[in-house]
Amino acid sequence: MVLIASHLLPRWLEVLLTEKFYNACIIHEESKKNEKNVYCLDCCTSLCPHCLSPHCSHRLLQIRRYVYHDVIRLDDAAKLMDCAFVQSYTTNSAKVVFLHQRPQTRNFRGSGNFCSSCDRSLQDPYLFCSLSCKIDYLIRTKGGVSEYLSDFKSLSLPAAGLDDGSMTMTPESVLEPAGSSRTSSGSGGYGGVDCKTLGSTATTEIVRKKRSNLSVYRAACRPVSSPVSEISASLMNRRKGTPQRSPLY
Repeated sequence: MVLIASHLLPRWLEVLLTEKFYNACIIHEESKKNEKNVYCLDCCTSLCPHCLSPHCSHRLLQIRRYVYHDVIRLDDAAKLMDCAFVQSYTTNSAKVVFLHQRPQTRNFRGSGNFCSSCDRSLQDPYLFCSLSCKIDYLIRTKGGVSEYLSDFKSLSLPAAGLDDGSMTMTPESVLEPAGSSRTSSGSGGYGGVDCKTLGSTATTEIVRKKRSNLSVYRAACRPVSSPVSEISASLMNRRKGTPQRSPLY
C-alpha cells in the first residue's frame, strides 16, 4: 500500500486522496441517489447530488467508479496536476485514470514495465498505475509535488449534468489501455486481435466449459436406466434401427 506524507501536500489534495467516496450522505440519507460522488476542492469535502446547491460556484470534481475503484476523467485530472506517464484507460468512450493504487492480484514480477511505486504491471511507456502512485513517487524523489500541480481557477461538473458515475464493463464498452490504438481492420495492438474479440472469445470459452461441465454432471447424476426407460428412449428416437425383439423365456 502506498503511504503518502500528507504534510507535503496541499489541503485539497490531501483530503482527495483520503476521502471515502460513494458512501451514503448522512444529511440526505432518506433521499434516493444520495451517494457522495462529488468532491469540492474549495471546501475539501465530498458531496452527494443533493448537497450541490451551496457549492455551485465552487470548484467541483466528479468522482466516478469502475469495479469498486475510484476513477477520474483524464481531462479533469489534467486540470489538477501533471498526469504524464500515468496509465489511462478508455471506458464508456472516456479516458479515465485511477485515483488510488489497486490491490495486487499476484506477487510475481517478471520482465516488462511496472509501476514505479507499487510494481503493478503496466504497458509502455507508462510509469504509474494511479495518481496516488505518481504523487508518492514525486514526494520520495523530488521532495514535493508543488511544481507538478496546475494553477486551476475553475473546475465545474459536466455541462450535461451529473451522471451516476458508474462505469460498467459491457461487450460494447471494454476497459482497455488508452494507449492501445486500433487499426482500420479493428485490431488493437494485441497480435492483430481486437480487445472485443478477445473478450468475446473468453466469454464463449467460459460458456462452453460450463455447458461441458453441466453435461458431465448430468451424466454422472442420471439414474441407472431400466428396461422400461430404455424402451421409452428408443421410441423417442426417430431414426430407424435394428428391430428389438422381446427375449423368449
